[in-house]
Amino acid sequence: MSVLDCNRPRLMIAGVHSAVGKSTITLALVAALRRRGLTVQTFKVGPDYLDPGHLTQVSARPCYNLDGWMSQEGYVRELFYTVSATADISLIEGVMGLFDGSSSKDLCGSSAEISAWLQVPVVLVVNSHGMARSIAALVKGYNEFEDDVHLAGILANRCGTASHVALLKTALENAGQAPLLGALCRDSLPSLSSRHLGLVSASEQHLDAAIVSQLADAAEEQIDLDLLLRQANEAASLVSPDTATIVKENDNLRLAVAYDEAFQFYYADLFVALKQQGCEIVFFSPLRDKSLPEKIDGLYLGGGYPEVYARQLAENRLMIEEVNAFCNRGKPVYAECGGLIYLTQGIEQADERVPLVGVLPVWAKMLQNRKALGYVEVTLLDDSLFGQQGDVFRGHEFHYSELIDDPQGKDGWRAVYQLKQNRSGNSYPEGYQKERVLASYAHLHLASRPEALQCFLAKLQNARLESFSEDSAE
Repeated sequence: MSVLDCNRPRLMIAGVHSAVGKSTITLALVAALRRRGLTVQTFKVGPDYLDPGHLTQVSARPCYNLDGWMSQEGYVRELFYTVSATADISLIEGVMGLFDGSSSKDLCGSSAEISAWLQVPVVLVVNSHGMARSIAALVKGYNEFEDDVHLAGILANRCGTASHVALLKTALENAGQAPLLGALCRDSLPSLSSRHLGLVSASEQHLDAAIVSQLADAAEEQIDLDLLLRQANEAASLVSPDTATIVKENDNLRLAVAYDEAFQFYYADLFVALKQQGCEIVFFSPLRDKSLPEKIDGLYLGGGYPEVYARQLAENRLMIEEVNAFCNRGKPVYAECGGLIYLTQGIEQADERVPLVGVLPVWAKMLQNRKALGYVEVTLLDDSLFGQQGDVFRGHEFHYSELIDDPQGKDGWRAVYQLKQNRSGNSYPEGYQKERVLASYAHLHLASRPEALQCFLAKLQNARLESFSEDSAE
């Protein structure tokens, strides 16, 4: 039976549009609240890997993605309810503008959708440069646009003088709008480096104690944290979800996961779900380790920046040879985006070609402009690691590279995905598979598909039994 649980203080930090400063402001809030001794649980709306990395680092707790298009409301509710249980406050960083998502017709895939599902009050970040009374008109529009979305307060970013702040506060008060929770002066927050996929990742750009302290100082000095906490505590009671987590006895399956500066794009809930189903996650570094972990049943090569570290990856010949041999042993191998690039013959960028693992019989090429960005739907054309022919998955693409040739028909490789781009509707074969090796540019959301993980773990188990039989025969 569902029950009410009042102990879920929560806020969403959303923007009126992208690049309004919500990522840095969210980090500043996390740092300031932790300085006060609070346990802060962070979440990120949408298919993002970079912001969650920074939020994980500053909060000292894994940050989880909440996505209404790739997963379902029941999954989002259960994930939030479970993860937020041990926190004093949960902060959800939005994506793009508050109402921007997978469609211009409804809330699907937007921050507003997550706000509505979880009844999360929204703190709206506004770029107030060159703005005075107009802020009230803007806020009024955002507050009244959707009935299920409630604004708890406003954070005015890139403010000028104290008189400017006073104008903004008075405008909101006189218009009967959500209160001004804070005003951050221009250049008062430390800047974070970025590159073609977004912010430089947390593993590369470590936010040291000095930067975290600067973030906390900025929030404490320019945001009314007491009022912000009161708004979080006034969030409506949540109803506990009527769902049961699938738990399987641990049968000692071991999945090796590439994790370092070159490979770091993973959803935190996937590892939780795999562990719940009896799989041990063993991290390793293709950049520095000389061999794969021992006694592993499968290999997962996630996304990241292999193009940035191509030379270093190539120079680690012992690891290259081990990965190549593992792929040819009939063990399950799943490679996403950066992992796909790593398995190719190599990567071409500028006038240089750098050889890599050489399992996929084509080269990858870096482009000056973005090749793909957006949600995708994948229909299996044949049985694969995560399901059977006809099964449908959702995920996203984001890459600046392409394969120079089509792997289909080369050395036993075939496309097992029919990939459809959500925005354009374009559909084409993708997801290249040979035996138990699967490589794709698509980042699938698998944690919300327990049956897909059960299928994958069954493949690991079968491969182990086959290896055991072969060893026994020898």
